[in-house]
Amino acid sequence: MSNLIVHGGTPLAGRIIPSANKNAVLPILCATLLSAEPIRLHGVPEITDVKKILEVFRNLGSRVEVDFKTGLLDVHHRDTHFDASKDRLPEEMRSSIMLVPGLMARFGAARIEDDVKGCTLGMREIDPHVEVFERFGAQVERQPDGLLLHVQAAKLHANDHWTDYASVTTTENFVLCAALADGTSTLMNAASEPHVQEFCLFLQMLGAQIEGLGTSKLKISGVDRLKGGEFTFAEDFHEIVTFLALGAITGGDVQVKNSTPEQFPLIDRTFAKFGVRIEHKDGWSRAITDGPLKVKEPFTRNILQKVEAAPWPYLPVDLLPIFVALGVKAEGSVMFWNKVYDGAMGWTSELSKFGAHAFLSDPHRMVTFGGKPLAPAEVESPYIIRVAIALLMVAASIKGRSVIRNATPIRRAHPHFVENICTLGARIEWVEGD
Repeated sequence: MSNLIVHGGTPLAGRIIPSANKNAVLPILCATLLSAEPIRLHGVPEITDVKKILEVFRNLGSRVEVDFKTGLLDVHHRDTHFDASKDRLPEEMRSSIMLVPGLMARFGAARIEDDVKGCTLGMREIDPHVEVFERFGAQVERQPDGLLLHVQAAKLHANDHWTDYASVTTTENFVLCAALADGTSTLMNAASEPHVQEFCLFLQMLGAQIEGLGTSKLKISGVDRLKGGEFTFAEDFHEIVTFLALGAITGGDVQVKNSTPEQFPLIDRTFAKFGVRIEHKDGWSRAITDGPLKVKEPFTRNILQKVEAAPWPYLPVDLLPIFVALGVKAEGSVMFWNKVYDGAMGWTSELSKFGAHAFLSDPHRMVTFGGKPLAPAEVESPYIIRVAIALLMVAASIKGRSVIRNATPIRRAHPHFVENICTLGARIEWVEGD
């Protein structure tokens, strides 16, 4: 277990450059399996999930050369091999399920381990993914320790599909299968998040024929092979929002490099609900506050201010905990609504240890009654990346020493996150132990 010691109360200030988005990096790494040509990636973050994927590649015979100091990765799957009877995929990260299409396309077989999982965001079923694989011609066999998938003649067959909901990973698995399938495939109710668009741009660079980027309908015409190439990751909008929020909650002045401000209008309006104005200028974004945070009152007097999160182009659910932290600090009441995951809001008891007033209405909704006196505390983070960060944010805004226990999930998504915050003036350190 890794704990964070936070000496809060210092306004954070300065400029910072975010890392790449884990949710773009991991599917793109999995997509490299579709090509037998050399691929070079720039801006690869040094996070645990990336290291696990690269270790899988090495174990399968791929050539992997990475320098995390520069973020440069060279990967070549020319000599890659796979034996479904003995080769295993990582169980401890959800993204390993995106290795399946590449393995099926290259070797005609793949596995899904029984315990494949990621953050503890409630029930996260694998059935939508299995359904996609079956539609492309995979035969699925249940075994004692997982699922075995076979494709006759190692060739996937194009199809049209309409998903139950706009799932990011299901969309990416469909595109991965369709890229080398025989014919044209169409996906309705596709996810359109920025990282999904970045993932599709990467595949287009390799030669995939994809239409409809950024919309809920994708059309993919399969090709015989994908080439190699070179690709540079964009900044992670999750990190951009997090660093801006850290500046706001501590009463500081943080500027964050942001090359995609066109993705931010709804995020900017959400910040404004807490009295924070976001300025985008010359490739940088800045959070500006005028005194203590205060919730903007709705014109409809009998309702609470609210923040609703759902699949893009809604506010992303991954960002909801970041705004919960602002809600705890800001004077006024806010209802937060997670429209995707059951049980992902059940950490109000940890907020209460700081003295925060937060009420869990049901598995999807939480109400914060902000502006109350807060005090340093020792809290326990659930295994959810941005909940750990939200607890860190609250601690950073309070003068005194707090402890965030089990903050390990942060390392799954954000390289050198604590070190980066410390360059802004924070006093935070990792402490290993139980």
